[in-house]
Amino acid sequence: MAQAETLPFEAAALNTWLAQHIDGFKGPITLTRFPGGQSIPSWRIDAGSGTYVLRRKPDGPILKGAHSVEREARVQQALAGQGFPVPRVHALCEDTDVLGSAFYVMDHVEGRIFWDPTFPEVPLAARADYFDAMNATLAQLHRIDPQAAGLGDYGRPGNFFARQIGLWSKQYLGDPEAGRDPNMDALVRDLPEMIPPGDETVVAHGDFRCDNMIFHPTEPRVLAVLDWELSTLGHPLADFAYHAMMYHMPAQGMNGLAGLDLKALNIPDETACIQAYCQRTGRRGIDHWPFYIAFNIFRLAAILHGIQGRVLRGTAASSSARERAALFAPLAALAHQVLQREG
Repeated sequence: MAQAETLPFEAAALNTWLAQHIDGFKGPITLTRFPGGQSIPSWRIDAGSGTYVLRRKPDGPILKGAHSVEREARVQQALAGQGFPVPRVHALCEDTDVLGSAFYVMDHVEGRIFWDPTFPEVPLAARADYFDAMNATLAQLHRIDPQAAGLGDYGRPGNFFARQIGLWSKQYLGDPEAGRDPNMDALVRDLPEMIPPGDETVVAHGDFRCDNMIFHPTEPRVLAVLDWELSTLGHPLADFAYHAMMYHMPAQGMNGLAGLDLKALNIPDETACIQAYCQRTGRRGIDHWPFYIAFNIFRLAAILHGIQGRVLRGTAASSSARERAALFAPLAALAHQVLQREG
């Protein structure tokens, strides 16, 4: 459910802009903010002509490249042109005089969002079909040619792992106040030396998990993939392994599947997930799989290390920050453990 709150902008100004930029728009409008910790605040717009979603940059100082609604709107428009399931973007506004910050408006897609990766709301017999739908959707994304989609300049192609490992290692090492961890130190040392050979570039979502998708109201079908803030040109196996990381993450605290009886839950195991993706993308298999999983857990651990630093300095804004920071060391240990399987 959405929640009401005081608007950080004038609803009348938005109503006027909508009438000028959306074909067939009719007011009046009612605005309700979606809950959650999104770094890009979102509102549901109920209007006489239908229901829309507003995605707006947050107020205050913003790091370069962060909270980019411009990139989100661009990638969704490009992917829609390739037949990929995304909400239709009606218009982007980069004029900060309208609502105080850049924003875009897209269709509101009616359907279901599942927050628990075990899909408890779905009948037992159908759960495997929902996992297959996610797998098919990600494979479809990775089969899109960035150049053909007009996204050839959407990021830096090539050397994805070297650049990402360098970035997150720098973040970790650059915050000594947050503390050092022997497993994280080992990852910083070993990951660059274990990058698999070969290189590929696709449009990568960056956060492909069940709660970033809208499923059909009754069918195991993905109607729209949401939250493209982390999307870029990246390596398909980094993106796919991020999705499959749920098999290694604990159910408690990290919303994962590790330790659960997948057969009893009628959820495909990791091997089946990999086989389905390979079949859909024309691969014979995935060598160096532990590396791809360890890389993603390492990246998540680096993010939590940053949160730990903010907690220790008393600058963490979120009430759950201390809880999340406590997961840093266990995740660093898990990433190191997984990497050791790479040999």
